[in-house]
Amino acid sequence: MVVGVNGSRGSDLAVRWAAETAAQRRRPLRIVHGLDLLTLSSSVESHDVITPAIIDAVREHARAVLDKAAVSAREIAPELEIETEISDDSPTRLLIDYSKTAWMVVLGVTVDTGIFAHLGSTLLAVTSHGHGPTVVVRASGTDQGIRRDGPVVVGIDGSPSSEAAIAAAFSEASERRTELVAVHSWSDWDAGEFAGKKALSIDANQLETAESAILAERLAGWQEKYPDVAVTRKVYLAGPTEQLTRWSIRAQLIVVGSRGRGGFAGLLFGSTSNFLVQHAHCPVLITHERRT
Repeated sequence: MVVGVNGSRGSDLAVRWAAETAAQRRRPLRIVHGLDLLTLSSSVESHDVITPAIIDAVREHARAVLDKAAVSAREIAPELEIETEISDDSPTRLLIDYSKTAWMVVLGVTVDTGIFAHLGSTLLAVTSHGHGPTVVVRASGTDQGIRRDGPVVVGIDGSPSSEAAIAAAFSEASERRTELVAVHSWSDWDAGEFAGKKALSIDANQLETAESAILAERLAGWQEKYPDVAVTRKVYLAGPTEQLTRWSIRAQLIVVGSRGRGGFAGLLFGSTSNFLVQHAHCPVLITHERRT
């Protein structure tokens, strides 16, 4: 498991979440920090250069951040195998590269003024372009820590690409010994009205029955593979943002796929994903298909 750190509250919470999860799954933890020396070089005046003293100071700060993160991880899991790494690359490149081989990549975000703006490009780039499971742990500025109760909630659309999200959600629910809530959201209910056309006359009960059948089809086989996981199915004739955010209040993890159609079309590149990583009340796990 790889977790990126920068010394913020969100970063510290991400380290704690990653350490606990890594210990439960018997995985080593690598804590990484990207210096982004290229950006640092371009930020100085054209007649200036980055002196060795500046680079040493930047590295010293990075080492302090990593040491503090390692201490936090040890507090959560004293026996955990931990490695730390300072890279000259940007945090974005570092985490995306690691996502090609890591079991899971974790990063945190703090929603204080200015902090999210600084981290936003890294956060959205990694969640959009990562190659494996990516978890965003959000520090809301409250005393809320790591939630260990509540269900795992998975957002499911009608496409085969949601299989990765379903697989991850069942695995997480089984490992956490908790129930799984499978949410299928239909967001095109008023599409005709938004397009300036007369709304189609669709029977709500028939539509809900059809969408429930889609959900049942997507879950077929997984409940047999994970008989220990109790599953609750929820179908909503509304967009996914409100429903997933509402479920995140009591969930310990939200799981969504990286792309799909129907209610979750373009999830990582539209308002739904942006809203979840900024406003969800629990960590959000985004699954990706491994790419070469």
